[in-house]
Amino acid sequence: MTDKINNTESLLQQISVMSSVLNNIGSYVFSKDLAGNYTYVNANVEALFQRPAKDIIGKNDSHFFDLDILDELLENDRKVINEKVSLTKEETNVIKSSGKILTYKVIKTPIFNAIGEVIGISGISTDITLQKKLETDNQNQKHLLDVVLNNVDAYIYMKDAQRRYRYVNSRVAELIGLPAEEIIGKFDHDVVPPKYAEHFWKNDKVVFELNKKVVMNETLEDADKKVHHYLSTKVPFQLNGDMQTMVAFSTDVTELYQLKEKFEQLANTDELTAIYNRRYFFENANREFKRAKRHQQPMAVISLDVDHFKAVNDQYGHPIGDQVLIKISQLISTTIRAEDIFARIGGEEFSILLPNITKPKSLQAAERLRELLDTSPILINNNIKLPIKISLGVSVIKACDSCFQDLYARSDSALYKAKSHGRNHVYLMD
Repeated sequence: MTDKINNTESLLQQISVMSSVLNNIGSYVFSKDLAGNYTYVNANVEALFQRPAKDIIGKNDSHFFDLDILDELLENDRKVINEKVSLTKEETNVIKSSGKILTYKVIKTPIFNAIGEVIGISGISTDITLQKKLETDNQNQKHLLDVVLNNVDAYIYMKDAQRRYRYVNSRVAELIGLPAEEIIGKFDHDVVPPKYAEHFWKNDKVVFELNKKVVMNETLEDADKKVHHYLSTKVPFQLNGDMQTMVAFSTDVTELYQLKEKFEQLANTDELTAIYNRRYFFENANREFKRAKRHQQPMAVISLDVDHFKAVNDQYGHPIGDQVLIKISQLISTTIRAEDIFARIGGEEFSILLPNITKPKSLQAAERLRELLDTSPILINNNIKLPIKISLGVSVIKACDSCFQDLYARSDSALYKAKSHGRNHVYLMD
């Protein structure tokens, strides 16, 4: 009798311990019979249904859950019973007593009797409502970020120090010609032609070496030999502990670059004749003068003027006079050296800077130009032929010259000497 009492007390103690464990496990623990009626619930289920166990045992889910989603619960229960298998599922429940919508990760297992027959199911549910909300929020945030990054007018990518892509936006994927998922995780030289991969890695590597934000201009020639210009901002970033990565934002500024070049060209070009203007001439002449003095190299300037140009304007009008200046500019441009600087100084006056040329060669060059115009009448609109002549003044650099203006002033004086000698003449001012 004593042994029986002791066994009962031991069993009750085990039940008490087990009940305490199940009540503090942090999950919802339950069991049901084959009819779907609860046969056990722990304290968490009592709190969820807001009822004591005695009011839950013997009742099925229709008393506690919204009937609209009850079919999913019952289908899962039947699968466990009929197929005698454990089942892990996510279930969304609307609790009648509170109206709360909760999501659980549920593990349901069949309960067998001594002869292997299924007599019910046991289940343990973990509330993952907050987790699912966070996942949904993260997915929404990722989607929002993807929408932003894929619609930003920039090529955005992340690359690690081993040259693997960790992220590319849709513009980079389109540029490479592969879906983003086929690029991420790959080495740059595996998805980009080696020539281009090496070109960009040379710049990317700077960010890892300096470990600081770098802003740079990048130039790339595509397969059609078209040059693209990019303004790139590259920032080092530490990912997943010790993984060194870099985030790059590259904007195609080719049109802006071309527009800048066009503006610079317009700023340096004479509007009428399309050759260099006075400002460009003197800026570059001053620089070339200093270089020639530093390296003790020769230099010459030719100043030239159209003879009797006022008579052309008076007889034919200024539009014809403009055409004459254009034709003269075109003729001379085809005869001078690539390193010479030919500019319209103003009105019908032009100048040519000739770097690294001797006095005899500069005189020969001036005489060729005079002869060219002397033997080549200017044809305007296929019906006006004008015998245009020019006068030219030549000067060469001297040791005593302190600035380009000294050299230029002598060529200008030489020009007036040429005109005073009857025009259509070349004069050298030593």
